[in-house]
Order: sequence, then structure tokens, then C-alpha cells
Amino acid sequence: MAFGWIDEQAELRRRAGLVRTLRPRPADSPLLDLASNDYLGLAHHPEVAEGAAGAARTWGGGSTGSRLVTGTTELHTELERELAEFCGFEAALVFSSGYAANLAAVTTLGPHGSLIVSDALNHASLIDGCRLARGATQVVGHADPDAVRKALGTHEGPAVLVSDTVFSVDGDAAPLAALAAACRERGAGLLVDDAHGLGVLGDGGRGAPYAAGLSGAEDVVVTATLSKSLGSQGGAVLGPARVIDHLVNAARTFIFDTGLAPAAAGAALAALRLLRREPERAVRAREVAAELHARLTAAGLEAVRPDAAVVSVRAPSPEGAVRWAADCRTAGLAVGCFRPPSVPDGISRLRLTARADLSGAEIERAVQVIGETRP
Repeated sequence: MAFGWIDEQAELRRRAGLVRTLRPRPADSPLLDLASNDYLGLAHHPEVAEGAAGAARTWGGGSTGSRLVTGTTELHTELERELAEFCGFEAALVFSSGYAANLAAVTTLGPHGSLIVSDALNHASLIDGCRLARGATQVVGHADPDAVRKALGTHEGPAVLVSDTVFSVDGDAAPLAALAAACRERGAGLLVDDAHGLGVLGDGGRGAPYAAGLSGAEDVVVTATLSKSLGSQGGAVLGPARVIDHLVNAARTFIFDTGLAPAAAGAALAALRLLRREPERAVRAREVAAELHARLTAAGLEAVRPDAAVVSVRAPSPEGAVRWAADCRTAGLAVGCFRPPSVPDGISRLRLTARADLSGAEIERAVQVIGETRP
């Protein structure tokens, strides 16, 4: 029977407690949300919603084509210009998703004959970029500059280090300055995914590379998403203008993909401008994360100290994590649940995201629910 093997895979997932299901949410969900990546609380902000609606009214529901045909509007270039300026880079290029941006950056900057050095705990999109790139990939220990030096020392040609700035599972930050130094010793480039740093870290939320003094460097390229702190949809690559021009001409996920919908571009631009006016949102997101961690550990839970806005709480097993998250939902709290294969180390977790708009009472309630429902 065609696709009969799918039934076998489904049974294996069921036995391992790794079945995933879609759970549509209503527009007016009563749950306290610590599961989304809406770090700054902007997804439902009136200015951001109006940015999306106004763009749709002006430009229509879709971009109508690939970026090189009809899919680039004046709105896209305006967003790219302001995003690059905000983060301190020469140029930016907007994609339909952060995933597409990472595939584009890794595949175009890791050509045949090059070496791609990849952190062991990188996001799936970076890993897939390494798999699709024509260069050779060497995986190194997590956040280990010495391992990067050793790997780069085995290769004579072009090389690039690929890493998250803030890792999405535990929320720990990469040692960017030390990694950049290791790359520069060997003349290698540095490509970092700032999906969880933009809007949270750096002066006014300008991102982890900005905080590390790497913005605008000729040997640094950054990818980011518009769907987390900026409350919209899409992704971007930022870096030197010659690198961005190279992506326009060589990145398949740019050339052959339909451009980002105008509504998403309009929402992201509105959120970016709001963040510039209200930089305290970035500070508040970090404060909420720190308070969540302090309260969780005081309650006897094993939580990883956050470097940005992600707070990870260890669970006893995949099944225990699923049950814990379900019990939290029943009690009115939405939390993330990370299990293998989403977690490379095999340790299941509840994943909490701090939001700048969470009140003290909401933080207290969340910690209480998590403590009372622990397996």
C-alpha cells in the first residue's frame, strides 16, 4: 500500500510519547499566554494591527509575485532600510519567513569548497541550511570558541561559522565576541541568527550583535525574524551591501519565493517604529524573564537562567512534559512543550516566553500554576 510506512512511523511516535497535534486558538483566548514568541506584546498592539490593515488596503492582500518580478513594493524597501539602520548594518533583505532567510544565508555563504562550522544546538533552519549548502559542514560543541578555532584550523579555503545568538530551547546566549575573535583569527565569516535577540537584547532592542559590538562589521551577517519581537511575519538578512546583493542574485528562497505579504511588512514596520519610541519594552522583557526564573527556582523547579526572554523548565520525560503542559492549559496557562527531536540533548522541557506586557500578578499566577501541576 502506498505510504504504508507512515502508519508504522505514527505508531513509533505514539509509543515514544512524541505525537504532535494542531490546536487552533480562538481570537479571544482566555489563556494566559507564556507560549508565544510575542516578546514585546506587539502582535495585538493597535498601531501594529493598523500597520497591517493599512498596508493591505494600499497594496492588496498579497505581494503578487517573487521579489524580483512584482513582489517588491516601496513598503518592502522602506522596511529593509529602517531595519538595517536600527540594527546598525549597511543593508537588509526581507524574506517570507525567518526559515527562508536562514536557508538563503547559509546556502549562499557556504558554497562548494567552503567549510561551514555549526554549533551543535543550532535551530533546525540553520541545520537544514547546512544540509542544503554545497560546502562541507563540521558540527562543534555548543558555544565553544576553542572548538570553533580547532575546526577552522582544519580548512584552508573560505569558511563561515553559523550560530544562533540566543538558543531557542534554553534561552542561553552565544559568546558572540569570543566567536567573532575565533573567526577573525582564521579569516572566516560569522553568520548568526538573532531571532530571539532582536527586540530584547542590545540598546533599545537592537539585538545581540549590536550588544556585542559586531553591528556593521564587514565579516558579520545576521538573520532575524519579524514574527517574534516585532509581532508580525517574515524574516530578514542584514549585513554588508555586497553580501545582500549576492543573496539577491544567488539565494533560491529569495529568487523563487513569493515576496512577503504587504500586511506583514506593514505590521513589522509599525512595530519597529514603536520599539524605537518605546525602548523600555526590551528592558521590561528581560526583567520579566529574570523574575520568572527567580520565582520558579525559589519554588524548587529546575529552570535555566535566561540570557534573553526564554525561560526553560526541565521536565522528567516526554510524556511528563506533555501532561504538564496539558495540565497548565486546563488551569488557564499556555506554555510551550519541547520534546525530542526538537531538543537536541533529548531532555524535555516546558518553554516559557517572557513578555514585556506581563504584569506582576500574571507572573505570580503563572509560577503558581506551573508549581501546582508539576508531574
